[in-house]
Amino acid sequence: MLLFTIVGINFSVAQQSLNELSPPEYFDFWIGDWELRWGNSDGTIGKGTNNIEKILDGKVIKENFKATEGAMTGYVGKSYSVYNSKTGKWKQTWVDNQGAYLDFTGRFKDEQRIFRRETTNEQGDQIIQRMVFYKIKKDSFMWRWEKSEDNGKNWEILWKIAYRRH
Repeated sequence: MLLFTIVGINFSVAQQSLNELSPPEYFDFWIGDWELRWGNSDGTIGKGTNNIEKILDGKVIKENFKATEGAMTGYVGKSYSVYNSKTGKWKQTWVDNQGAYLDFTGRFKDEQRIFRRETTNEQGDQIIQRMVFYKIKKDSFMWRWEKSEDNGKNWEILWKIAYRRH
């Protein structure tokens, strides 16, 4: 019965607006097992899975991403997200099997949850990268990976994924 209660809590959090949640709950909608689909540039469909769980006494969100079909098959990554009550900010660290290490800070705009970072491209120019979680519902949401080369005035969508609860 406890399992059903926990799942019920996660579903109800997905339906609440940011105004109704405390900052440590802002990403609780993400907890669970997800099936993923995205369109590739060649017109094919990519698929994957993502298992999101709370660890370390419920203080850390651990992501386990895996691309299972399409051009990115075999791509695997993990992230760790935590709300820092001292700074009042969400932080995320992403690592993957291609050797990437990315560090993000969480921001919130309207009903979107956004992890963002500033870095430089190969030419040494400053760019902003961000992940945007949006259209959040009980059993689905959309996710975009974007970059801006003009300090956030314009955004280029690099990857868009549809999430469905498994």
